[in-house]
Amino acid sequence: MRNFMIALCMMTISYAATAQYDPAFRFGIKAGANLSNINGSNDLSLSSGNNPFNFKDNDNRSLGFVGGVFFRFGKTFYVQPELLLSQKGGRFNVYEDGVQDANGKVDVRFSNFDVPVLLGVRIAKFFRVNVGPVASLRLSSNGKLGDSFDDVTGGNSGAEFKNRLAYGYQAGVGFDFGRLSLDVRYEGNFTDVVKVDFDNATTASQFGKKSNLFQATLGFSIL
Repeated sequence: MRNFMIALCMMTISYAATAQYDPAFRFGIKAGANLSNINGSNDLSLSSGNNPFNFKDNDNRSLGFVGGVFFRFGKTFYVQPELLLSQKGGRFNVYEDGVQDANGKVDVRFSNFDVPVLLGVRIAKFFRVNVGPVASLRLSSNGKLGDSFDDVTGGNSGAEFKNRLAYGYQAGVGFDFGRLSLDVRYEGNFTDVVKVDFDNATTASQFGKKSNLFQATLGFSIL
C-alpha cells in the first residue's frame, strides 16, 4: 500500500509539472502516419493511343511513415519549422489495351525529406491552428512506378525521374497536453511531385503528377 501511494504521488507531481509546461520555445520529436495519393488528369498515352494509367479522380491512398523534429517559437502566435522524413505516394490502376492489368493496383512510394514552416495561432491553451509552405526533396522510391512503365511499354521505357524538389503547403490543427502534442494536417502541392521523361514508346514526352495527403503525428517536447 505504501509503495502504491508513493507511486501515485510521483505520478500526480509529474502530471502537475507537465500540465504547467508552457514555454515560449519548444524543441521536440514527432512521429506518425501519412495517408497519401497521386492524382490529376490522364495525360499519358502510348504510341498505340492507349492510356495505361488511371490517375483522374484517384482516391486510392497509401499509408506511410513520417517522423522527425520540430521547433516552435512563440506562444499565442508562433512559427514552427520542422525537419521530417516522410513516405508519400499512392495506389493506382494500370491498364493494357483498355483492360485493367492482372496485378491490380500499383502501390508507389517515395521517401522524402520535408521542411514545413508553419505559422500558427493558439486559440486556447491546448488548441492550435496552423498553415504554411513545405518544401519536399525526393530521396528515393520503391521503383514500382518505373516497373509499371516498363511492363506497359513491353521493355525499357527509358523513364527518367526528374523534379526531385517539390513545393506545397500544409494546413491543420493541433492539440497540446503539456509536453505532448497531437497534430492533424492536410498537405497539397503547388508543383508536380514527380516528372518522368521518356525516350521511346510514347506520344507524350513528359508526364507529371501532383499528390495530396492527410497526416497525423504525435509529438513530445524535449525543451
